[in-house]
Amino acid sequence: MFTGIIEEIGKIVSIKNGAKSSMLTINGKLIFEDMHIGDSIAVNGVCLTVTSKTNDTFTADVMAETLRRSSLGSLKVGSYVNLERAMAANGRFGGHIVSGHIDGTGEIESFVKEDNAVWVTIKTPDKLLKYIIEKGSIAIDGISLTVAYVDDRCFKVSLIPHTGANTTLLDKKPGDIVNLENDVVGKYVEKLLRYGDSPTPASPSRASESPLTEDFLMQHGFM
Repeated sequence: MFTGIIEEIGKIVSIKNGAKSSMLTINGKLIFEDMHIGDSIAVNGVCLTVTSKTNDTFTADVMAETLRRSSLGSLKVGSYVNLERAMAANGRFGGHIVSGHIDGTGEIESFVKEDNAVWVTIKTPDKLLKYIIEKGSIAIDGISLTVAYVDDRCFKVSLIPHTGANTTLLDKKPGDIVNLENDVVGKYVEKLLRYGDSPTPASPSRASESPLTEDFLMQHGFM
């Protein structure tokens, strides 16, 4: 589990591509203080497992499904990435609940400066956009951000100087692809509303038995 508060920017030092997978070696500093083999590290928002390490690098395997769902396949030697260790049980929850399981990707459309902030506009498919709400949370390349605007084709976030200086987002350019993870709560609520207690979307026959209906939510002040 992560919070979306980036700890440091790392650098890709090696990529070994398999038939449908890859192996990344990443250089860093801060996150090595208490890193162990088997630890989870969010790399541009993607939860990866440390398989080997030195004093300043770690290696992680990236399976085919992760390459299909994320932008990790576009990384090159020398690319910079956002890094975050899994949240400690006694840590502060400064961002929001981030699983490190990417829902899909978006495309950066523009950067617009407004005084000390920068507005970032990202275009993304309907299947992700439906979970994005104004003033809700989203993880962009692992960065916990608040949605400031959303319509039927894109959404916008506004970056303060600290976030811009301590992540890779402002180093990108229009047309670049970023990893997106929607707020997990919305996905659970949708499944409960749509499928009730049916275990899979393919068999919604028992959905009518669920007490979690639109009427129920309205009666209890949630809608």
